[in-house]
This record gives sequence, C-alpha cells and structure tokens, in this order.
Amino acid sequence: MHLSADALSQFGETLGRELAAPAVIGLSGELGTGKTTFVQAICRGLGARGLATSPTYALVHQYRTPDGRLVYHVDCYRLRAPAEAQDLAFDDMVRDGAIVLIEWPERAGPWLPPLHRHFRLSYGEEPDIRELEEIR
Repeated sequence: MHLSADALSQFGETLGRELAAPAVIGLSGELGTGKTTFVQAICRGLGARGLATSPTYALVHQYRTPDGRLVYHVDCYRLRAPAEAQDLAFDDMVRDGAIVLIEWPERAGPWLPPLHRHFRLSYGEEPDIRELEEIR
C-alpha cells in the first residue's frame, strides 16, 4: 500500500481498534520509515494511556488501555545478538495476554514469539509517502 503519513496513521488506529489480545505484531523497515509512528497510531486505536515513545534505549515500554489490557512496545534495534532477546521476556508478555508491538523483530532470532501479523515499512517514491506491506 502507498500511504501518506495521515493514511498510515488512520490505518494504524483502525488496526489498533480491531486488535484482540493476545496479539504479537512485528514491524520491520529501515530507520526513519515510520515504525514508531505506526506504533503510536496503533496505541491510539487501542486507547492506550500516554504517548507511545520509542523504547530504543529502554528496549521495552509498557502501556495500559482503559479496559486494562497491557500493551508492550519493544524495539530490538539495539540488540547486539539475538541471544539478548531472551532477556526481554517475550514469553511473559504473551502469557500476560498482552498486545506486543515489536520493532525490528528479525533481530530477536529464535526468542521471537510467533507473529500474528508482520508489516514492513519502506520509503515511497515521494518524501511523504510510505510503502506498507503485510508480510504475513
């Protein structure tokens, strides 16, 4: 899909409204393609409290929705090796019945939980356009 920033945001919010926990969503793509922006839109659709910010250094941020569901935003970009993903406790997140949004999921290697959906963002031909592809 070729999406403007507004259309990407609308798609993310719609996706968030439709997500049922537990769910694990992977978001792949180059730096700056809008993965965190997409996560923010999904969180808005879920009604999560607070603005979702990039967990690049913390690796994991946690949010709650008004109905009490947990949302985890994980950024695997800074993992130096897949084995470091073992410390992220993906099993606990899934066992909690949470919605888990994972940027750079490919870096988690064998510790990545099964993805319910996986999206790839890339730059479009115009500066304000992104390509969004659902991988699975």
